[in-house]
Amino acid sequence: MRIVIVGGGFAGINFAKQLAGKQGVEIILIDRNNYHFFPPLLYQVATSFIEPSNISYPFRKMFQNKGNIYFHYGSLVQINSTAKNIETTSGKFDYDILVLAMGTETNFFGMANVEKNALPMKNIDDALHIRNHLLIQLEKATRIHDSSERQKLLTVVIAGGGPTGVEVSGMLAEMSKKIVYKDYPEFKDHQLDIYLIDAADKLLGSMSQKSQKEALATLSKLGVNIKLGISVKDYDNGKVVLSDGTTIETATLIWASGVMGRKAPGLPTESIGRGRRVMVDGYNKVIGVEGIYALGDLCYQTADTNYPNGHPQLAQVAIQQGLLLASNILKTQVGKPMKSFSYKDKGSMAIIAKFKAVVDLPKGFFKGFLAWLTWLFIHIIPLVGFGNKAKVLYNWFWSFFTNDPTLRLIIRPEEDDK
Repeated sequence: MRIVIVGGGFAGINFAKQLAGKQGVEIILIDRNNYHFFPPLLYQVATSFIEPSNISYPFRKMFQNKGNIYFHYGSLVQINSTAKNIETTSGKFDYDILVLAMGTETNFFGMANVEKNALPMKNIDDALHIRNHLLIQLEKATRIHDSSERQKLLTVVIAGGGPTGVEVSGMLAEMSKKIVYKDYPEFKDHQLDIYLIDAADKLLGSMSQKSQKEALATLSKLGVNIKLGISVKDYDNGKVVLSDGTTIETATLIWASGVMGRKAPGLPTESIGRGRRVMVDGYNKVIGVEGIYALGDLCYQTADTNYPNGHPQLAQVAIQQGLLLASNILKTQVGKPMKSFSYKDKGSMAIIAKFKAVVDLPKGFFKGFLAWLTWLFIHIIPLVGFGNKAKVLYNWFWSFFTNDPTLRLIIRPEEDDK
């Protein structure tokens, strides 16, 4: 049996690993990158805190000595469900079972200028682009004497008050207070002017009220300008236009405000739901086609009685779905019935600033240094490879205790420089 997986994120990787070495099963994993990466830590790459290699791992090294798993570098072009094959940017593959786990992409809500000018943060490329951009704006600011133009370069707007927006804001605020003045004596009396904007009336909307209040209080104390109940409507010529009619002059708009499912060309219309997510039944089988399953952030499942409006787009959902689908496929091979998916909520967490985090558990809430340590180790455990875990742990503690990481490097292709 040949199983083709499109997407090597949490869902795809856990599904593939569960089937490693199983007799009678051939796995082909297809991804647009040649590496797996850990999205929860992208913001630390974007803010020069850790290296991208600390949160990335090559698929081919991961699958060494896994005799039945093969990697293919490419992107999905077309699904041919009748012929049971897919077309990619670099080849065509037949399948017995197709597993779609491509995840999501940034949703700009139809705002062309925002899509053109804002900085998304969905992958390693995005994170490195943000790192370069932020450092370049600081370099430009050292050469500008006009106070209003300099302030425009030193102003950062983050759209989206979820975990990513909160974590980026907190990291940049810490950077502003403890690093910028040392690196840039040209404007030692100036700090970054950071705005965090969200259309909702609270930060961390998916977390508890205690977490929301803690995030608001901590970021406000750090000097972040928080604007709630307001959304971004446009961004052009260095000016962010807000829904209340006000504007913010800035050279940097980081977009962490929404996602939508990646396209799955070839699936019937009735298989696609809101947010371009793929509709699946309780076993993650795509509705309307045979032999195709969808996992993780890409899928929309309403069969779980505890989540009738679909599951949250979290790593734990993707991991649990990947593991269960692999188990179900092995069951069908020996004539056993499949088990329907039921999400087991293990809690959620967000880091806000140095030594400050919030953790929501099914039976409680805690914050502060203990929550920060919990966040630290929970995010190290899933990293692939002992070397990555050791490097991240060392870099984290060194950077946090010295307040002076050494990764503020502008590295980009020569064409960009020109």
